[in-house]
Amino acid sequence: MRASAFVYPWDVVGDPDAARRIADLGVQQVTLASAYHSTRALTPRHPGHRIVTARHAAVLYPPDAGRWQGRELRPYRQSWVPGDDPYGEAAAALADAGLEVHTWVVLAHNSRLGEEHPSIAVRNAYGDRYPWAPCVARPEVRAYLVDLAAEAAVRPGAKGTELESCGWYGLAHLHAHDKIGGAPLGGAGQYLMSLCFCDSCGAGYEGLGADAEELRRAVVRALRPVWAGETAADGGDRAGEWAEAEKLLGADRAAVFAAWRDRVASSLRAEVVAAVRAAAETDFRVLLHADPAPHRSGANVGVDPADVLAQADGVVLPCTGGEAARSAVLPPFVPHRGERTVLAANFTVVTGMGGSPATLARDAAHAARLGADEIRLYHAGLASDQDLAAVRTALTELSRDRAS
Repeated sequence: MRASAFVYPWDVVGDPDAARRIADLGVQQVTLASAYHSTRALTPRHPGHRIVTARHAAVLYPPDAGRWQGRELRPYRQSWVPGDDPYGEAAAALADAGLEVHTWVVLAHNSRLGEEHPSIAVRNAYGDRYPWAPCVARPEVRAYLVDLAAEAAVRPGAKGTELESCGWYGLAHLHAHDKIGGAPLGGAGQYLMSLCFCDSCGAGYEGLGADAEELRRAVVRALRPVWAGETAADGGDRAGEWAEAEKLLGADRAAVFAAWRDRVASSLRAEVVAAVRAAAETDFRVLLHADPAPHRSGANVGVDPADVLAQADGVVLPCTGGEAARSAVLPPFVPHRGERTVLAANFTVVTGMGGSPATLARDAAHAARLGADEIRLYHAGLASDQDLAAVRTALTELSRDRAS
């Protein structure tokens, strides 16, 4: 199976051994961040630092001044990696090590953008805004995301891109000193708390024949038993999550939200993919991070499998965990794949982040039986030496099994 490792530019820039070390894992490709959200990252082998703090979402290359001139929403420059173009420097080193470089672009996840432009953020049924989640129904947000995708995806030398959070973002967010775990929301509660009631979404509901204010009040009512701890646990089951949301909202109201959000997300994906392909001068592969439950939001956005595979060249799917986790995400896409469709199983290989590099060969083989034809490894820069050794062993075993 073709394997790619996720990498940040700061894992490579300033470390002369990084590119060769990644190539020696046995991967054929790297998925290198060109536009990324704020984070604090460990760099356990870098000769110059151990922690990198990316203070805000930013592009890791020089943005095109002409493209963004005069626009209120535009990408931020980074200042935590030396040099004007850390993405380009890292990409060149990785290519010199024999690796095919694809870009990794985070789209609808940008806390600084929402802080500085609060009107663009998702607004929940209580009026709270989520600055990390720009509302993808808003025209100005969509225009920004489409242009960001085209610019950040098609960097010099890149052979393809993988687009993260190309759709709705919501309540779930890895936040500093997070204190929202007191009430067990479950998947249905997360969905209800992620529904947006900004002006654009309100107009969308009205266009479907619903009363936006009545819908908002209905969501507040539906959440009362969640806060009281009276709702049934959905166990992370996608169908169970949606069934519980329908029960809390009523089927008719749930259908309005689904129709609006599915329409917005699908049209955004179509615009973004078209813009990336138009910007690429050669054959360029476009994959999206996805989840087969359309009601889910976040980094792996909820999609309709048939719809997304009619738009893009494939998907990257969360496959860390037991066989049940993979069985829930891979099979829904298989009936809709084309001759060149990519189904990439994404495995966390950092033990401290819940990964299991020691079982990677077995887990990847199981994913292949379910229809995956590539794997992704999250994350070559964050993993310990011991984790990387386990990855190297697993990829050697997979290569040997393929040859036999």
